[in-house]
Amino acid sequence: MIPKQNIPCITAIAALIFLACSSVTVAVTPAKIFSDHMVLQRDASVPLWGKADAGSAVTVAFAGQAVTGKADEEGRWKLKLAPMKASTKGRSVEISSGDQRVEIQDVLVGDVWFAGGQSNMDYKVKGMARRLPEGKELADEANYPAIRHRKVNERNAAVPQSDLNGGSWVVCSTKTVHGFSGVAFVFARRLHLELKIPIGVIDCAWGGTPIEPYVPASAFKGHPTLVKLAALAKAGDFDAIKKMPGGTFVRSPAWLVGAIYNGRIAPVAPYGICGAIWYQAESNCGRGEDPRDYRHKQRALVQGWRKAWNNENLPFFYVQLPQWRSYAWTYAREEQLQAMAVDGTGMAVTIDLDNANDIHPPNKIDVGERLARWPLAKIHGKKIPFSGPLFRDAKMRDAEVVVRFDYAKDGLMVGHLEGVGKVVEAKDGVLHGFELVGKDGVWHLAKAKVKGQTVVVKSLPVKEPVAVRYACHPEASKERPWNLYNKAGLPASPFCSDWSKMPYDPAKNP
Repeated sequence: MIPKQNIPCITAIAALIFLACSSVTVAVTPAKIFSDHMVLQRDASVPLWGKADAGSAVTVAFAGQAVTGKADEEGRWKLKLAPMKASTKGRSVEISSGDQRVEIQDVLVGDVWFAGGQSNMDYKVKGMARRLPEGKELADEANYPAIRHRKVNERNAAVPQSDLNGGSWVVCSTKTVHGFSGVAFVFARRLHLELKIPIGVIDCAWGGTPIEPYVPASAFKGHPTLVKLAALAKAGDFDAIKKMPGGTFVRSPAWLVGAIYNGRIAPVAPYGICGAIWYQAESNCGRGEDPRDYRHKQRALVQGWRKAWNNENLPFFYVQLPQWRSYAWTYAREEQLQAMAVDGTGMAVTIDLDNANDIHPPNKIDVGERLARWPLAKIHGKKIPFSGPLFRDAKMRDAEVVVRFDYAKDGLMVGHLEGVGKVVEAKDGVLHGFELVGKDGVWHLAKAKVKGQTVVVKSLPVKEPVAVRYACHPEASKERPWNLYNKAGLPASPFCSDWSKMPYDPAKNP
């Protein structure tokens, strides 16, 4: 028992302890996406945010400017730096509150790109260097201190997270580049060499995942498939998602609507970025998965990310799937083509790059280079070709069909892929991959010839063609590669002039 005379003393000590605890200062901290070696977006108001004492003043200083604001009642603060010009000079961001101070060192200013997708975006430079001589050569010469890479590896989450758990920005060198995304590195390298500015990449790719978990749940609207997917995901009904048209194989909660967005993207947005790149769809058209309505899912992805970054015009460039033996890939590529209907998007075609039936083709060089053409032309005004031929229309003219294309103003050609980055015109080459169908619904191989900006297609068994298609199979044979290009050496996208003539059959992709 405590003597009565000691009770006032103990009460006083307890009060002092309470006061001491209640006045503990919370160290000012930035969100974890902000760390040494980062790249800040040029020519834009750059947001920085983090935690501090509730109500305390916070100051962010960088490159001759300083901005001050207050943390809210929960200790959250967010400030914006005024637009800055690109700079390769490594400088420090200083964040202070009272006597607390944080310094983030070696910060550059340039263009920052957000990269997403599954294993082909996640495919590392080390894999490319191991399997491809040209990849090894690129890796061996990768001394680019103004290229920075930030991998985001957080797990999925049921609700949007406020911060990442960790991670760091990495400076590109011959030693570090092997851990970078191959596509993102080649893309960043081309932009860096052309624009002469720092390039940063934030990479949230996760192998084996479908598109749904990258999309914020709030963006699943505007189409019945999206609405139903969101409802089934909320209910956790994996089996119903797999069985529905446009469904996919949900292997874990990480495959559900918004799950990766919540864990990997919500804590990063709205970090200042120039745009986004995307390489995905394999896990929306594998066995037991239905590629239909993928275009609407990608629209939701673009719109959801644009809202998260408070930029309704955020550029979004993506990769169309290459060859693979799965039946559904033919239909997924068409869905990706149709997704270009969203303004401010662009697609790199890769249908010509691999005949080895490899779901992870090592040639990420052509992929990244073709992807980089889109921002160079569309954002930076470079006078370069940026797209291969895209189907415009087909005119039935008796027994022949005349096919017209966009992005073919300098003409079309039969091309031959001679190696990485090298497409040459086959002067006397034969076009492969074209087929015609008549009223009987039977498709037949057709002869096709380039005539200027058009292709003229005929097939003896089809006297009255009603539709034409090109490269509408999972893969081509080595003897008959798909080889239509424009004069810039960029490949034509697969197409069918009338998709009612080749309806999707779920039974062929059980």
